[in-house]
Amino acid sequence: MWIDVTQTLTNDIANWPGDEPFQFKLSATKEGTGSVNIGSISTSTHIGTHMDAPFHFDNDGIKIHEIDVNRLIGEATLVEFIGEKLITRELLEHVDIKGTIVMIKTKYEAHSDVFPDTVPVLTEDAIAYLSSIGIKVFGIDVPSVDDIDSKTLDNHHAFNRYDIINIENLLLENVTQGYYDFIGLPLNIVGADGSPIRAVIAKKGE
Repeated sequence: MWIDVTQTLTNDIANWPGDEPFQFKLSATKEGTGSVNIGSISTSTHIGTHMDAPFHFDNDGIKIHEIDVNRLIGEATLVEFIGEKLITRELLEHVDIKGTIVMIKTKYEAHSDVFPDTVPVLTEDAIAYLSSIGIKVFGIDVPSVDDIDSKTLDNHHAFNRYDIINIENLLLENVTQGYYDFIGLPLNIVGADGSPIRAVIAKKGE
């Protein structure tokens, strides 16, 4: 059975400070048009569960429509590091990570309507380790792979150097450590720096 690990997009979902908040509204109604309801959406590309394209932090980086979708579907390992503020290579080495996708769960409850002041981050050595074992996609249940107030975005750049795509704000509160099949696809927006995605996982062997 597939499990949705995507934050639900509502008009109350937390957005990055200064970013365009998410808003859905009916811009036309069946009563008004005589035939259909038509909705409209305004949002940042980094709302809810989303994927960063390297162009987000590097003007020469690839854009969201240029990411190979084949790397976004595959075998994944979900790892729990609840309460850890710094995720190191040593922590990762104690887990038998399989597949090309890794997801890290850092908290038991999502609170997607509250933007956090701080988030756990990986060391660069941890990112290098993930690359060395063949990881191509990294997902985490917080809105950034860097400190919230970072201006240099060192981890974003490190993931890019190691050819690992970032997914942020996964909804992992109802799933546990283990092995899964993973699908997480962005909208095919030409020229975009990122995109909301729909991410689903299925437990291996079930």
